[in-house]
Amino acid sequence: MRTIILSILATLVAGQCWANDKEELQKLLHYFIDNAASSAEAHQRFWADDLVYTSSAGKRFGKAKIMQGMETAGDEPITVNYAAEDIDIRLLGDTAVVAFKLVANDSVKGRKNYYLNTGTFVKRQGDWFVIAWQATQIPREGSQ
Repeated sequence: MRTIILSILATLVAGQCWANDKEELQKLLHYFIDNAASSAEAHQRFWADDLVYTSSAGKRFGKAKIMQGMETAGDEPITVNYAAEDIDIRLLGDTAVVAFKLVANDSVKGRKNYYLNTGTFVKRQGDWFVIAWQATQIPREGSQ
């Protein structure tokens, strides 16, 4: 009987930890999306130093190139805002896979682009970081 009670308690504690991790990942994703266009700090916090990023254009690079891009962005006006839809978070211990649809709304061009994004996160010293990212642009209707 004692083993059963301890097993139930362990399951409840693990379930609570998973709920906390999912909430933490969702907050981190939204923070990043809300700030990525203008904040090098958001990129520094989000990406792991050993990141492998595959862009929707089929280019592969790491965090250093992303950070370099933030330095050279200059004072260009930001005309695109981003949002995440259909977020799916799957926890595997200290690893998580986060998949979602990214909506890029360009206010100057008056159009939206959509991307399917999948990120692999690892928890290091209590914080989640992205170690792998894949972005795929969803073709516009009629462009195929």
